[in-house]
Amino acid sequence: MNAKLVATVRWRALDREGHDTCRLSQTDDGWMLVGHAEFRDQLGQAELNYIVRCDQAWCTQSVDLAGRHGQHNVRAKILQDDGTWWFGDREQTAVSGARDIDLSFTPATNLMPLRRLTSDPMPVAAAWFQYPCAKLVPLDQTYARSDMDGTVSYHADQTGFAADLTVDRSGFVLLYPDHWAGEVTHAD
Repeated sequence: MNAKLVATVRWRALDREGHDTCRLSQTDDGWMLVGHAEFRDQLGQAELNYIVRCDQAWCTQSVDLAGRHGQHNVRAKILQDDGTWWFGDREQTAVSGARDIDLSFTPATNLMPLRRLTSDPMPVAAAWFQYPCAKLVPLDQTYARSDMDGTVSYHADQTGFAADLTVDRSGFVLLYPDHWAGEVTHAD
């Protein structure tokens, strides 16, 4: 598979000890995010590697997650095929029809809906991978461009969380208030 690097982002956590680095690449079939998140929580130190593959339209096709958290090895494989989601070998009917994965431990997966954002507001149905409990649940989100250049209003229905996100031209979030701050390096 050929992959052309587009951008790299480095975030630092604002709400806990941690950081995350993610690379966005264009592939023959679409897009790929390759990241590494490190953080400390009540379970101990976490070091998680993730790969998210998307089609040309920025819809999630698969997610691979591997690493360690405290004393535990972490491995997960998530697939999406025509609106049907699979976590390992189990179909996830609760998130049927979702286009995006939302990995709860990283801001990387906000990229996909942000890259599709053309109209305001844009509702998004996501399969929310809640970590560390490792389950997929629905997360209805809304993204809307604000009058300020590079700012997008975000709201998640199930959690009630809302924030104005600062977004880079790559689609990566630069500031996720109270949670993440990042810097992007572009390949061009």
